[in-house]
Amino acid sequence: MKPSARPKSGKAGTGQPPGAEAGRIPTGAQLAWLRRGLIQPGGKVPLFDETGRRVRPAVIRTCRTAGWIEPWFANPIKPGWEICRLTEAGRTMLAQVAVMTADGDANPTPSPSTFSPSVEADG
Repeated sequence: MKPSARPKSGKAGTGQPPGAEAGRIPTGAQLAWLRRGLIQPGGKVPLFDETGRRVRPAVIRTCRTAGWIEPWFANPIKPGWEICRLTEAGRTMLAQVAVMTADGDANPTPSPSTFSPSVEADG
C-alpha cells in the first residue's frame, strides 16, 4: 500500500497555512500584540508587552493555532519561550482589519466571513 501524501496546507485545497482555522476572529489583545510584529525585523512578535510583562501563553497559542504566527527559532536563553513571527495569513488579517478601520467601521473586529478561505486562485 502506498503511503498517502500529506498536504502542504492546513486544510486540503483551502490554501491555509498548517493549523489555520477559517473564521477565527482576533480579540483586541491579540490584535494589539500582532500589530507589534509589523514593525519588528522579520515580523517577530514580542515576548513581552509594552509594560514589560510576558505575553500570556494563551494569546500566543491561540494566534499560532489560527495560523497568524509561526515558530521562528528556538530561544537559547529560555528554551520554553518560543520566538515567533507573523505569517502571511497574519499580515493579511492585519491588513484587512486596517482597511476596515480606515473605512470608518466603528467595530474593527472582522466578521468570520472576512477570514474564510478564498475560492479564487492567486494570480
